[in-house]
Amino acid sequence: WVLREFRAALREEEEAWVVLDRAGWHVSPKVEVPEGIRLVFLPPYSPELQPVERVWPLVNEAVANRYFQDLQEMMEGVAERCRVLEGDPKTLRRHTLFHWWPRAKASA
Repeated sequence: WVLREFRAALREEEEAWVVLDRAGWHVSPKVEVPEGIRLVFLPPYSPELQPVERVWPLVNEAVANRYFQDLQEMMEGVAERCRVLEGDPKTLRRHTLFHWWPRAKASA
């Protein structure tokens, strides 16, 4: 249902690529992929191709070892942590900017 909702958010002529690692929950034959959504799988053992993998520990800090009344409350905690991280690009860069990652060129 998530892919259907994602597709519904796109314009009819748009196509979206969803990049996934090969975690077991990403490769179920039961997943229905709507027209206009393309799943692109990273090669095995290539975490450097998905920098967000190094962000999860930062996100988890907001919810680890805490009790939540329900899933909604937990998701609110995760969302708040994501907002905090969004406002802290230096921390995100420290965790995701690999030494070989292309650097943005200064505009002339």
